[in-house]
Amino acid sequence: MTSSEPWTRETADRYDAEDAEMFSAAVLGPTLDFLAELAGDGRALEFAIGTGRVGVPLRERGVPVVGIELSEHMAAVLRRKVDEETLPVALGDMATTVVPGTFSLVYLVYNTISNLLTQDEQVECFRNAARHLAPGGRFVVELGVPPLRFLPPGQIAVPFDVSERHLGFDTFDLVEQLLVSHHLTRDGDDGRYRRGSSRHRYAWPAELDLMARIAGLEPERRVADWNGAPFTQDSTKHVSVWRKPA
Repeated sequence: MTSSEPWTRETADRYDAEDAEMFSAAVLGPTLDFLAELAGDGRALEFAIGTGRVGVPLRERGVPVVGIELSEHMAAVLRRKVDEETLPVALGDMATTVVPGTFSLVYLVYNTISNLLTQDEQVECFRNAARHLAPGGRFVVELGVPPLRFLPPGQIAVPFDVSERHLGFDTFDLVEQLLVSHHLTRDGDDGRYRRGSSRHRYAWPAELDLMARIAGLEPERRVADWNGAPFTQDSTKHVSVWRKPA
């Protein structure tokens, strides 16, 4: 049984509106360019496809896409956009669910590998990606770099968004390598705020490289964003590519 926490119907129904910036051309364009180039003439498999933010427009670019999604409610929102024949989605967790066929690309975007709350499950996610890849295929992960440098001694919280309509901060358990993202979101204009939280397991780039090696994948590329900026010690996230040996 997976440690991931499935998204509720209420969260799924408002997901696209609350993350509208992530649907913008400025964000999606480079992401789709990056993934479409790696997919080439082959098929792509998206782990944790959610409401189809990336999978649907990637399919519209001509890349055959299949998805795996744990939350039936997120998948239901996706299904309002595209039918099952056009973009098949298997309900299940990304560490163990298997779909038919092989793929030239398997990908995980927007920190979703951190939804698996144990190292063992994250390793199994890499193994599942390798299981689905054709020889020479790539596995891509987009993940934030843990902002532990911003933790003063004795403190456990780091803010990541302080705006008029939203307050977000992460609290860290440094022993278990877990973080909880806390959100206070303004509902309407009556001054009320809605509180929410989600748990994640953070991992360093080097740890992911070891997971890839365990799964039989080789490192190919690591950049700071979908535009291909160099990854440095000051980068706040990375897009990493591993290849299944031919």
